[in-house]
Amino acid sequence: MNSDKSIQYPMQRFSVAPMLDWTDRHCRYFHRLLSGQTLLYTEMVTTGAILFGKGDYLAYSRQEQPVALQLGGSEPQALAECAKRAEELGYSEINLNAGCPSDRVQNGRFGACLMAEPELVAECVSAMKQAVSIPVTVKTRIGIDDSDNYEFLQRFISVVSERGGCDNFTLHARKAWLSGLSPKENREIPPLDYSRVYLVKQEFPHLTVAINGGIKTLEEAKVHLQHVDGVMMGREAYQNPGILARVDSELFGIEREIPQAAAVIEAMYPYIEQELSKGTYLGHITRHMLGLFQGIPGARQFRRHLSENAHKAGADVEVLRQALAMVTEKSS
Repeated sequence: MNSDKSIQYPMQRFSVAPMLDWTDRHCRYFHRLLSGQTLLYTEMVTTGAILFGKGDYLAYSRQEQPVALQLGGSEPQALAECAKRAEELGYSEINLNAGCPSDRVQNGRFGACLMAEPELVAECVSAMKQAVSIPVTVKTRIGIDDSDNYEFLQRFISVVSERGGCDNFTLHARKAWLSGLSPKENREIPPLDYSRVYLVKQEFPHLTVAINGGIKTLEEAKVHLQHVDGVMMGREAYQNPGILARVDSELFGIEREIPQAAAVIEAMYPYIEQELSKGTYLGHITRHMLGLFQGIPGARQFRRHLSENAHKAGADVEVLRQALAMVTEKSS
C-alpha cells in the first residue's frame, strides 16, 4: 500500500509484467527512474535455479522496490524455501507463474499447465504463505486448450483462493494453447476476453484482481480500472518505456513532475559506471533503453548508435552520452 496518498491503492494497481530476457535487474532499475509507484516483476525464476544453480538468481538493487519475484515451480516445499529466501532479501511479493505456455515450462510441470491442477496450485500457495508474511499471488490465463469456459476459470480461482488462501490474482485475458503455438503466438493468437476477467472480479469481489494482455495505453488502463483492481502492462511498457513516466500522476494521483527522458538517461550514469566496474557489458544495460525516445527527433539515431556501439569491447558511459546528444541536439 502507498502511505503517502489519501487514496490507498493495492500494489498491483499498475505493474510491468514479468518478461523472460527482458525484465532483468538493469531493466527494472531503469523503469524505477520513470515511475516510483509501478510494481515491477522479475523475470520468472525457477526454484531449481535458486536452490541448485551457481548464479545469484535473486540479486537486485533495493532502488528497484517495490519489486516482486515471480517463481516457476510446482513443488510446495521448494517454492516455500525460495519464497522465504526472497522475503529475507526484501522482495515485496512472491508471484507463482501459472500462465506461461512454453514447452520448457510444461516439462518442469509449471506455468499454464498448472491450471489443470488447481489443488496442487492451492497447496503451493499455502506452503508459501506459511513460510512468508509478504503477499503471495498467482498469475495465470483464463483457460487452457479446450478448457476454455468461465466455469473452468471459476473453479481454478475458487480452489486456489479457498484452499490455498490466495487473495490476489493477475489474469492474462487469453487462454493458452499448451501445444501447437509458440510462446510468442500464445501472446497474440488466442483472442482477448476482458469480460471474463471482469466477471471474476464481480463474482469474487473480496479478491484483488489485475488484468493483463494487449493493453497499450494508460487510457485503456483507466477503462480497465473501472472493472478490476489492477492493470499489468507487458510489451508496450518495455518497447515504449516513456509511458511509465505518466503512471504516478495519472493512475496513482501523485503530484510529481513528469520525469524527462534525457534526465532519466543521465540519472542512469552512476548506476552504469558502477555496473561496468563489476564487469557488466554496457549493452546489457542500454538494450532496455532503446525505445525511450519514441516519436522524438533523433530517436532513430539514438537507437542506432547504441545498437552499433554499446556491445563493443570497452564501451563505456560515453557511448550513451553520445547517443543522448543525437536526441537533445535535434530537439533543441
